[in-house]
Parts: sequence; C-alpha cells; structure tokens
Amino acid sequence: MSNIFPPPLVKRLNEEFHFEDKPYFDSDEPSKAALIIVDLQSDFLPKGSLAVPRGDEIIPVVNNLQKHYDLIIATQDWHPAAHKSFASNHPDKEVMETIILDGREQVLWPDHCVQGTKGAELVETLESNKIELVVRKGTDVQIDSYSAFFDNGHKKSTGLAGYLIEKGISKLAVCGLAADYCVFYTAMDALELGFEVEIITEGTRAIDPETFAKKIELFKEKGGTVSS
Repeated sequence: MSNIFPPPLVKRLNEEFHFEDKPYFDSDEPSKAALIIVDLQSDFLPKGSLAVPRGDEIIPVVNNLQKHYDLIIATQDWHPAAHKSFASNHPDKEVMETIILDGREQVLWPDHCVQGTKGAELVETLESNKIELVVRKGTDVQIDSYSAFFDNGHKKSTGLAGYLIEKGISKLAVCGLAADYCVFYTAMDALELGFEVEIITEGTRAIDPETFAKKIELFKEKGGTVSS
C-alpha cells in the first residue's frame, strides 16, 4: 500500500482505520487522480432556492475538466424535508441566522435539495457518463453535512475515503458548489485524511467570495493547492 499512497494517508489508514496491506492495494501503476464534483444541483443555480451567484457559469468548465481525471465522483445534498438546518423548521428564526445544532454552530438555510425533488437533481447539463459514484449527504435530519466525507460533527463517514483508496486514488481535485461551504469542507477533510488536494477555482463559485478568500488561505496553509 505504501507504494501507492502518500505517507500521511498510509499512516492514517494503519493507525486510525486499521487497514491491512492487501494485494489489491499493491501496484506499480502511477498514482491516480479523481475529480470530485460537489453538489452541482438545480437548487444551487440561479432561480434555485439557495442560488449561488453565477453558479451556472461553472457547468461547461466542470464538463471539460472530466477528461483529465481517472475517476469522477459527484455529490448531492439529499436532505429530508424536516432537516434541522432549514430555517423553516425553526419558526422563530430567519434564513442565514446561526443557531447551535448538535453542539456546533449551524447556519439556517432556506429549504433546498429536499429528497426526491427537482431541486435536488444534478443539473441536466452536467455531463454524467463518466461519473462512477454519486455520494448523497445531509440525510440525517439532526446534523448537516457539508463535506463529501463526513457529517459536520465527523460522527459518520459517507464511505467515500474507502472507495477512493480501493480505486488507487491519491490525488483529488475539487470543484462545484458552493466554494465557501461544501467545496471547502470536502477539500479540508480530504487533506486531513492524507490525500493530495487541489481546489479548482474556475470550477467553483462562492456564496460569499470574501469568506471564501479567507478560507482558501487556510486551505493552502494546511497543504492544499489552488489552480484556476
């Protein structure tokens, strides 16, 4: 396994996740790279219930990016209607207020990406033929899940890390929506897990660009890279 993955990832797998070296981990092939397309869903586009400004501009960029990667993953916010991150489920609160939910700060959002609705679907113009896995997140009514890897409390894993490992992936590129939330937290968790990670800024847009500018500096401080 150590001849495929970066040393921090090998250490984490062995010490925390108790992975054993197995024959399918051993390979003389060069390391592989995956593209994670985060939450490119209708509700995050203009006219959606939680529209990210200029979010539709990234669709052709993301479609073009796919040809450069060995593996393509997409994620979907997939919330139950009663999700506690929705302001509508707190009658005395407003959208964008902050509350304490499950012991941590939680922004209250407009209802979005509700399971089975049109707004939760991946956008129709996203090229999906190369997408091998769609990770649905935010399914627990009690806690939000910005990252593709864990819920916000890191209590439950989506299983994505194990999938990437078995596919021989050591490098990740992250794009999608929104840059300052789900893209950022997906990239940060990937770094913490030991993957080599870049955020492709041309392939993402932020709810608040100023906040994203600060977060991207933290991402770089932690060892991430940024490309346009």
